Amino acid sequence: MPRATALRPHLRLVDGAAASDGSTLGPVAALGDDQLVRLMKEGDPSAFETLYRRHAAFAINLAVRIQGNANDVEDVVHDAFLRAAQRTDSLRDPSAFRSWLGSIVVRLVKTRLRRAKLMSVFGIGSATQSEVVDLDLLVSSDAGPEARAELVQVYAMLLELPADDRIAWTLRYVEHHDLQGVSQLMDCSLATAKRRISRAQNHLLGTYGQRQRSDVALEPSPSPKWADEMSPESSTLDPSS
Repeated sequence: MPRATALRPHLRLVDGAAASDGSTLGPVAALGDDQLVRLMKEGDPSAFETLYRRHAAFAINLAVRIQGNANDVEDVVHDAFLRAAQRTDSLRDPSAFRSWLGSIVVRLVKTRLRRAKLMSVFGIGSATQSEVVDLDLLVSSDAGPEARAELVQVYAMLLELPADDRIAWTLRYVEHHDLQGVSQLMDCSLATAKRRISRAQNHLLGTYGQRQRSDVALEPSPSPKWADEMSPESSTLDPSS
């Protein structure tokens, strides 16, 4: 089974908004996020535009990697920025705008995934667009066949998970946030973040093992190494709690 740390370098940076070179924004482009947030509170449109140009690509890539495709991610990011602009008073640390925006993106994507799953349960449509993995979009052009196969395997198993567990594992092992970062992005306690990651990890390892045992025609693959990548805190948790 592929190592989690091997996935990140082969993930593609999705083209998003215009680069934040500041060529058309003037002096405001040189300001820090904390200063831009304060100006945005005062109604300065150039501050909002600068923040958008600076962080839109991050938000788009975050949404794509959680979903596994780019369906409606531009709408998600647009909504996330609008919500951020409307709720700046709730941002305690203006310099933390990027991570705060990320948490809004995560909540919006989670809502979409849950809605898609619910529609599937009630038989509304066939396979939903949110459940289709766009490998060509996710994988970088320099990724070899083995890396592509690993990503296919991982995202196929992630689709089987509840939205919370899927997102937590992706943030931890694909985006490489630490446990505190995962809990902040998901707006949950550290213990809850650990439980979600642990459940997802156990699902991936268990599903991989079942597939290996059922495929008797193939030579046994090396033992999965993802357990080595897990933090000790999450590996000791009861996945049923």
